[in-house]
Amino acid sequence: MKRILNIGLFFLFLISLTNCNSQTKKEEISTKNNNKIVGDGCDGCELMYVGMPKNIQSVDTSSAWNEKGQRLLVTGKILKLDGITPVNNVIVYYWQTDNNGYYSKGKGKTKKHGHIRGWVKSDKQGNYSIYTIRPANYPNSDIPAHIHLSIKEPEIDNEYYTDNLVFADDITLTSNKRKKFKNRGGSGVLRVLIDKEMQVAEHNIILGLNIPNYPTYISNRIESGREIGEEAPSFTPIHAWGPDKGKKTCPVW
Repeated sequence: MKRILNIGLFFLFLISLTNCNSQTKKEEISTKNNNKIVGDGCDGCELMYVGMPKNIQSVDTSSAWNEKGQRLLVTGKILKLDGITPVNNVIVYYWQTDNNGYYSKGKGKTKKHGHIRGWVKSDKQGNYSIYTIRPANYPNSDIPAHIHLSIKEPEIDNEYYTDNLVFADDITLTSNKRKKFKNRGGSGVLRVLIDKEMQVAEHNIILGLNIPNYPTYISNRIESGREIGEEAPSFTPIHAWGPDKGKKTCPVW
């Protein structure tokens, strides 16, 4: 009887090891896509290498900082696909329109990107910061104002793009347009806060999230709540009655 009990306990131990291994494999799986382009290509992203500085810092100030327009700081972390682990030495290239909605003053090969362009590289904690101005919408267009981003990871041969950074308070950013976003690298919808005369927005970049042919993926998806990098809508409450009717109010926590 004792021998049978010991054999039974041994098999239970083996089963527990198998279960632990399967849980680990579900979290993150690496694959090889040697013949496929990560991100399926990117029109214009290759221009990130034109004029790229040899030493890229984690903080960059665009050439538009002292130009006319609303000053803007975009800051955040670059994270692995788990949405938690920071990643070092990832290059982010950005380009955008000016205060009039044009890619202005561009020269040579990078003319279509205009002069408001630059680079940051994540530090050991994954941090990056971009000081620029808020881009304007294209003239006579209902396309939301946006900032383009192109990513270059040290271990991936080609660059790839993420969702454009857009602004939650942009009246052209309709619910129908939001539904069409693919959340490449996480939601690009920025919610700005005011710090004196500067607007501040936080944006974390999730490497590989919703990026085709990415060599790593997470197999166990969240069963409830929102996915990693998915937009979490907020609201701006308005007084509906009384002397302050129509004015913004503070949300109740």
